[in-house]
Amino acid sequence: MRSDDSRIGVSASSRRAVLAATGGLTAGVIGTAGCLGSADGVRVLAAGSLATLLEDGVGPTFESETDSRYEGEYYGTNALLRLVEDGTKHPDVVIGADVDLLRERLYPEQVDWDVAFAANEVVIAYASETELGSRLAAGKPWYEVFADADAGEIAISDPDLDPLGYRAILLFELLEREHGLEGFRDAMAEKVYREPDEPRLLAGLENGNRACAVAYGNMAAERDVAVRELPDAYNFGNPTYADRYAQVSYTTESGHTVAGSPVVYNATVLTGADTPDAGREFVSFLLERGDLLAEHGLRVGDALPRFHGDPPEAIEP
Repeated sequence: MRSDDSRIGVSASSRRAVLAATGGLTAGVIGTAGCLGSADGVRVLAAGSLATLLEDGVGPTFESETDSRYEGEYYGTNALLRLVEDGTKHPDVVIGADVDLLRERLYPEQVDWDVAFAANEVVIAYASETELGSRLAAGKPWYEVFADADAGEIAISDPDLDPLGYRAILLFELLEREHGLEGFRDAMAEKVYREPDEPRLLAGLENGNRACAVAYGNMAAERDVAVRELPDAYNFGNPTYADRYAQVSYTTESGHTVAGSPVVYNATVLTGADTPDAGREFVSFLLERGDLLAEHGLRVGDALPRFHGDPPEAIEP
Protein backbone atom coordinates (compact mmCIF):
# COMPACT_ATOMS: atom_id res chain seq x y z
CA MET A 1 0.00 0.00 0.00
CA ARG A 2 1.28 3.47 -0.86
CA SER A 3 1.83 6.30 1.58
CA ASP A 4 -0.91 8.89 2.02
CA ASP A 5 0.44 11.05 4.81
CA SER A 6 2.17 14.46 4.53
CA ARG A 7 4.88 16.08 6.61
CA ILE A 8 6.41 19.54 6.72
CA GLY A 9 9.60 20.79 8.33
CA VAL A 10 12.79 19.22 9.57
CA SER A 11 12.26 17.72 13.00
CA ALA A 12 9.53 15.31 14.03
CA SER A 13 8.20 17.86 16.53
CA SER A 14 7.98 20.65 13.95
CA ARG A 15 6.25 18.28 11.53
CA ARG A 16 3.66 17.37 14.13
CA ALA A 17 3.04 21.02 14.94
CA VAL A 18 2.39 21.93 11.34
CA LEU A 19 0.28 18.83 10.76
CA ALA A 20 -1.90 19.79 13.67
CA ALA A 21 -2.44 23.24 12.18
CA THR A 22 -3.04 22.15 8.59
CA GLY A 23 -4.91 18.90 9.00
CA GLY A 24 -2.03 16.82 7.64
CA LEU A 25 -1.41 18.70 4.39
CA THR A 26 1.37 20.81 3.01
CA ALA A 27 0.92 24.53 3.54
CA GLY A 28 1.75 25.40 -0.05
CA VAL A 29 4.32 25.26 -2.81
CA ILE A 30 6.04 27.87 -4.94
CA GLY A 31 5.29 28.38 -8.59
CA THR A 32 1.51 28.59 -8.57
CA ALA A 33 0.05 30.31 -11.59
CA GLY A 34 -3.40 30.28 -10.01
CA CYS A 35 -5.39 28.99 -7.08
CA LEU A 36 -7.31 26.34 -9.03
CA GLY A 37 -10.45 28.32 -8.47
CA SER A 38 -11.36 29.58 -11.94
CA ALA A 39 -13.23 27.77 -14.69
CA ASP A 40 -11.59 29.92 -17.38
CA GLY A 41 -8.94 27.60 -18.81
CA VAL A 42 -7.32 24.46 -17.44
CA ARG A 43 -6.39 23.83 -13.82
CA VAL A 44 -3.48 21.48 -13.20
CA LEU A 45 -2.23 19.90 -9.98
CA ALA A 46 1.21 18.45 -10.65
CA ALA A 47 4.30 16.88 -9.11
CA GLY A 48 6.67 19.52 -7.77
CA SER A 49 9.57 18.33 -9.92
CA LEU A 50 7.64 19.53 -12.99
CA ALA A 51 7.04 23.06 -11.69
CA THR A 52 9.58 24.80 -13.92
CA LEU A 53 8.64 22.75 -16.98
CA LEU A 54 4.96 23.57 -16.62
CA GLU A 55 5.29 27.18 -15.47
CA ASP A 56 7.99 28.31 -17.89
CA GLY A 57 7.55 25.87 -20.78
CA VAL A 58 4.36 23.92 -21.31
CA GLY A 59 1.96 26.34 -19.59
CA PRO A 60 2.90 29.52 -21.51
CA THR A 61 3.14 27.62 -24.80
CA PHE A 62 -0.27 26.08 -24.22
CA GLU A 63 -1.74 29.51 -23.58
CA SER A 64 -0.20 31.04 -26.69
CA GLU A 65 -1.22 28.21 -29.00
CA THR A 66 -4.72 27.53 -27.67
CA ASP A 67 -5.90 30.87 -26.23
CA SER A 68 -6.79 29.00 -23.02
CA ARG A 69 -5.48 30.02 -19.61
CA TYR A 70 -3.16 27.73 -17.66
CA GLU A 71 -3.29 27.52 -13.85
CA GLY A 72 -0.93 25.24 -11.94
CA GLU A 73 -0.06 24.22 -8.40
CA TYR A 74 2.80 21.92 -7.45
CA TYR A 75 3.26 19.54 -4.52
CA GLY A 76 4.92 16.25 -3.74
CA THR A 77 2.85 13.53 -5.41
CA ASN A 78 1.72 11.97 -2.12
CA ALA A 79 0.54 15.36 -0.90
CA LEU A 80 -1.27 16.39 -4.08
CA LEU A 81 -3.14 13.10 -4.27
CA ARG A 82 -4.31 13.64 -0.69
CA LEU A 83 -5.54 17.11 -1.69
CA VAL A 84 -7.64 15.54 -4.45
CA GLU A 85 -8.89 12.67 -2.31
CA ASP A 86 -10.19 14.89 0.47
CA GLY A 87 -11.66 17.49 -1.88
CA THR A 88 -9.32 20.32 -0.87
CA LYS A 89 -8.32 20.87 -4.50
CA HIS A 90 -10.50 20.55 -7.61
CA PRO A 91 -8.16 20.45 -10.63
CA ASP A 92 -9.02 19.32 -14.13
CA VAL A 93 -5.68 17.54 -14.63
CA VAL A 94 -3.57 15.61 -12.13
CA ILE A 95 0.06 14.75 -12.91
CA GLY A 96 2.06 12.43 -10.66
CA ALA A 97 5.65 11.18 -10.48
CA ASP A 98 4.80 7.54 -9.72
CA VAL A 99 2.30 5.79 -12.00
CA ASP A 100 1.35 3.14 -9.44
CA LEU A 101 0.85 5.70 -6.72
CA LEU A 102 -1.68 7.68 -8.76
CA ARG A 103 -3.54 4.56 -9.82
CA GLU A 104 -3.74 3.13 -6.32
CA ARG A 105 -5.00 6.40 -4.85
CA LEU A 106 -7.42 7.74 -7.49
CA TYR A 107 -8.89 4.68 -9.24
CA PRO A 108 -11.79 4.08 -9.58
CA GLU A 109 -13.51 6.86 -7.63
CA GLN A 110 -11.70 9.83 -9.18
CA VAL A 111 -10.41 8.58 -12.56
CA ASP A 112 -10.73 5.67 -14.96
CA TRP A 113 -7.72 6.27 -17.22
CA ASP A 114 -4.27 7.84 -17.26
CA VAL A 115 -1.33 8.17 -19.61
CA ALA A 116 2.37 7.75 -18.83
CA PHE A 117 4.09 10.44 -20.89
CA ALA A 118 7.68 11.02 -19.71
CA ALA A 119 10.47 9.47 -17.67
CA ASN A 120 13.22 10.80 -15.43
CA GLU A 121 16.15 9.60 -13.37
CA VAL A 122 17.71 10.27 -9.99
CA VAL A 123 21.05 12.12 -9.91
CA ILE A 124 23.39 13.61 -7.33
CA ALA A 125 23.45 17.41 -7.66
CA TYR A 126 26.22 19.34 -5.94
CA ALA A 127 27.81 22.74 -5.40
CA SER A 128 31.31 22.53 -6.86
CA GLU A 129 32.77 25.15 -4.49
CA THR A 130 32.03 23.05 -1.39
CA GLU A 131 34.35 20.39 0.01
CA LEU A 132 31.87 17.62 -0.75
CA GLY A 133 31.23 19.03 -4.20
CA SER A 134 34.92 19.25 -5.02
CA ARG A 135 35.38 15.61 -4.07
CA LEU A 136 32.49 14.59 -6.30
CA ALA A 137 33.93 16.67 -9.14
CA ALA A 138 37.24 14.83 -8.65
CA GLY A 139 35.50 11.50 -9.22
CA LYS A 140 35.42 10.17 -5.67
CA PRO A 141 32.69 7.55 -5.06
CA TRP A 142 29.61 9.56 -4.14
CA TYR A 143 28.61 7.23 -1.30
CA GLU A 144 32.00 7.69 0.35
CA VAL A 145 31.58 11.44 0.06
CA PHE A 146 28.08 11.22 1.52
CA ALA A 147 29.30 9.06 4.40
CA ASP A 148 31.72 11.84 5.40
CA ALA A 149 29.11 14.62 5.22
CA ASP A 150 28.01 16.55 8.27
CA ALA A 151 24.35 16.65 9.28
CA GLY A 152 22.35 18.91 7.00
CA GLU A 153 24.94 19.18 4.22
CA ILE A 154 22.91 16.88 1.94
CA ALA A 155 19.29 17.55 1.00
CA ILE A 156 16.57 15.19 -0.08
CA SER A 157 12.89 15.91 -0.52
CA ASP A 158 10.58 14.64 2.21
CA PRO A 159 9.90 10.92 1.60
CA ASP A 160 6.45 11.21 3.13
CA LEU A 161 5.46 13.92 0.66
CA ASP A 162 6.73 12.71 -2.69
CA PRO A 163 8.39 9.84 -4.57
CA LEU A 164 11.71 11.69 -5.03
CA GLY A 165 12.16 11.65 -1.27
CA TYR A 166 11.55 7.96 -0.80
CA ARG A 167 13.61 7.16 -3.90
CA ALA A 168 16.55 8.91 -2.21
CA ILE A 169 16.17 6.66 0.82
CA LEU A 170 15.88 3.62 -1.44
CA LEU A 171 18.98 4.69 -3.34
CA PHE A 172 20.88 4.58 -0.06
CA GLU A 173 19.63 1.06 0.57
CA LEU A 174 20.54 -0.16 -2.91
CA LEU A 175 24.10 1.06 -2.30
CA GLU A 176 24.17 -0.53 1.13
CA ARG A 177 23.24 -3.90 -0.33
CA GLU A 178 25.53 -3.71 -3.35
CA HIS A 179 28.66 -2.56 -1.52
CA GLY A 180 28.12 -4.19 1.87
CA LEU A 181 27.84 -0.81 3.60
CA GLU A 182 26.03 -1.95 6.72
CA GLY A 183 23.91 0.82 8.22
CA PHE A 184 24.43 3.23 5.31
CA ARG A 185 20.72 3.79 4.65
CA ASP A 186 19.89 4.51 8.29
CA ALA A 187 22.92 6.74 8.77
CA MET A 188 22.06 8.80 5.69
CA ALA A 189 18.39 9.01 6.64
CA GLU A 190 19.45 10.52 9.96
CA LYS A 191 21.89 13.12 8.61
CA VAL A 192 20.10 14.47 5.50
CA TYR A 193 17.97 17.61 5.49
CA ARG A 194 14.43 16.82 4.30
CA GLU A 195 13.08 19.61 2.11
CA PRO A 196 9.25 19.71 2.31
CA ASP A 197 8.90 21.97 -0.76
CA GLU A 198 10.11 19.83 -3.67
CA PRO A 199 10.56 22.67 -6.23
CA ARG A 200 12.96 24.34 -3.76
CA LEU A 201 15.15 21.28 -3.27
CA LEU A 202 18.11 22.74 -5.17
CA ALA A 203 17.80 26.26 -3.76
CA GLY A 204 20.02 25.22 -0.85
CA LEU A 205 22.88 24.52 -3.25
CA GLU A 206 22.50 27.95 -4.81
CA ASN A 207 22.32 29.90 -1.55
CA GLY A 208 25.15 28.02 0.14
CA ASN A 209 23.11 26.15 2.74
CA ARG A 210 23.66 22.67 1.24
CA ALA A 211 26.53 20.94 -0.52
CA CYS A 212 24.63 18.15 -2.30
CA ALA A 213 21.11 17.01 -3.06
CA VAL A 214 19.48 13.87 -4.38
CA ALA A 215 17.40 15.25 -7.24
CA TYR A 216 15.82 14.39 -10.54
CA GLY A 217 17.86 14.94 -13.68
CA ASN A 218 15.44 17.50 -15.11
CA MET A 219 15.59 19.61 -11.94
CA ALA A 220 19.39 19.78 -12.08
CA ALA A 221 19.35 20.60 -15.81
CA GLU A 222 16.85 23.42 -15.33
CA ARG A 223 18.90 24.98 -12.53
CA ASP A 224 22.20 24.34 -14.35
CA VAL A 225 23.92 22.76 -11.36
CA ALA A 226 26.71 20.21 -11.42
CA VAL A 227 25.61 16.57 -11.27
CA ARG A 228 27.00 13.10 -10.73
CA GLU A 229 25.00 10.70 -12.87
CA LEU A 230 24.26 7.28 -11.40
CA PRO A 231 24.31 3.84 -13.06
CA ASP A 232 20.93 2.57 -14.25
CA ALA A 233 20.98 -0.03 -11.49
CA TYR A 234 20.58 2.81 -8.96
CA ASN A 235 18.99 5.78 -10.72
CA PHE A 236 15.40 4.53 -10.99
CA GLY A 237 15.51 5.60 -14.63
CA ASN A 238 15.65 2.32 -16.54
CA PRO A 239 12.52 0.15 -16.72
CA THR A 240 14.75 -2.87 -17.35
CA TYR A 241 15.79 -2.62 -13.70
CA ALA A 242 12.25 -2.37 -12.34
CA ASP A 243 12.51 -5.67 -10.48
CA ARG A 244 15.75 -4.56 -8.86
CA TYR A 245 14.25 -1.23 -7.78
CA ALA A 246 11.27 -3.06 -6.29
CA GLN A 247 13.52 -5.07 -3.96
CA VAL A 248 13.82 -2.08 -1.63
CA SER A 249 11.02 -0.26 0.14
CA TYR A 250 10.26 2.68 2.42
CA THR A 251 7.77 2.70 5.29
CA THR A 252 6.30 5.97 6.51
CA GLU A 253 5.83 6.95 10.14
CA SER A 254 2.18 5.92 9.87
CA GLY A 255 3.14 2.42 8.70
CA HIS A 256 2.52 2.53 4.93
CA THR A 257 5.08 0.85 2.69
CA VAL A 258 6.09 1.78 -0.87
CA ALA A 259 8.43 -0.19 -3.13
CA GLY A 260 10.98 1.29 -5.50
CA SER A 261 9.90 1.90 -9.10
CA PRO A 262 11.11 3.64 -12.28
CA VAL A 263 10.55 7.39 -12.45
CA VAL A 264 7.63 7.79 -14.86
CA TYR A 265 5.12 10.65 -14.91
CA ASN A 266 1.47 10.08 -15.69
CA ALA A 267 -1.41 12.45 -16.27
CA THR A 268 -5.17 12.12 -16.09
CA VAL A 269 -8.35 14.18 -16.17
CA LEU A 270 -10.58 13.80 -13.14
CA THR A 271 -13.96 12.23 -13.81
CA GLY A 272 -15.62 15.07 -11.90
CA ALA A 273 -13.53 17.89 -13.38
CA ASP A 274 -15.33 21.22 -13.79
CA THR A 275 -13.89 21.69 -17.29
CA PRO A 276 -13.03 18.20 -18.57
CA ASP A 277 -12.76 19.38 -22.19
CA ALA A 278 -10.04 21.82 -21.17
CA GLY A 279 -8.32 19.02 -19.27
CA ARG A 280 -8.35 16.70 -22.25
CA GLU A 281 -7.08 19.50 -24.47
CA PHE A 282 -4.17 20.10 -22.12
CA VAL A 283 -3.24 16.41 -21.85
CA SER A 284 -3.35 16.13 -25.65
CA PHE A 285 -1.07 19.16 -25.90
CA LEU A 286 1.30 17.62 -23.35
CA LEU A 287 1.57 14.44 -25.40
CA GLU A 288 2.19 16.34 -28.61
CA ARG A 289 5.03 18.49 -27.24
CA GLY A 290 7.69 15.95 -26.47
CA ASP A 291 10.21 18.54 -27.66
CA LEU A 292 9.37 20.79 -24.72
CA LEU A 293 9.65 17.90 -22.28
CA ALA A 294 13.06 16.92 -23.66
CA GLU A 295 14.28 20.52 -23.52
CA HIS A 296 13.57 20.48 -19.79
CA GLY A 297 15.50 17.26 -19.18
CA LEU A 298 12.78 14.59 -19.34
CA ARG A 299 13.00 11.38 -21.33
CA VAL A 300 10.42 10.79 -24.05
CA GLY A 301 11.11 7.52 -25.86
CA ASP A 302 9.39 5.07 -28.16
CA ALA A 303 7.61 3.38 -25.24
CA LEU A 304 5.77 6.61 -24.38
CA PRO A 305 3.06 7.74 -24.25
CA ARG A 306 1.50 4.63 -22.73
CA PHE A 307 -2.18 4.56 -21.81
CA HIS A 308 -3.84 2.77 -18.92
CA GLY A 309 -7.58 2.23 -18.65
CA ASP A 310 -9.96 3.55 -21.28
CA PRO A 311 -8.83 7.01 -22.44
CA PRO A 312 -11.21 9.28 -24.36
CA GLU A 313 -10.77 9.31 -28.12
CA ALA A 314 -9.96 13.02 -27.95
CA ILE A 315 -6.48 12.38 -26.57
CA GLU A 316 -5.43 9.09 -28.14
CA PRO A 317 -2.25 9.51 -30.19
